[in-house]
Amino acid sequence: MNYQTPLAKVRGLGSAKAGTSHFWMQRITAITLIPLSLWMVSFTEQLLDATHQDMIVWLSGPLDTVLALAWVIAAFYHAALGLQVVIEDYVHTEWMKISSIWLMKLTFLFFAIAAIVAIFRISMIG
Repeated sequence: MNYQTPLAKVRGLGSAKAGTSHFWMQRITAITLIPLSLWMVSFTEQLLDATHQDMIVWLSGPLDTVLALAWVIAAFYHAALGLQVVIEDYVHTEWMKISSIWLMKLTFLFFAIAAIVAIFRISMIG
């Protein structure tokens, strides 16, 4: 006996509704973070011996600004997706699960916005 509507069959939605989308977004952000993290590691290595002015000049370049923004967005979104799965798997009280997910998403959103604003401020100085 099949309880799915024809529309749900076409869309491929199972009992989790958005579970497939969540799964794929987690994989896409992970793949995106591979080259961006390699860039971020090289950026960080260069900053160890750089002066403050060198860092501002380097981050003021349009490509470096865009890559830094892309890394921040992908990293925070990927972390939020992963932590949501952990909360859904290990928190069993429904109100606590929903509260924890909302609090976690708002916290990650706040820190992502703070990082984006910091990158923009640095890029505007140079």
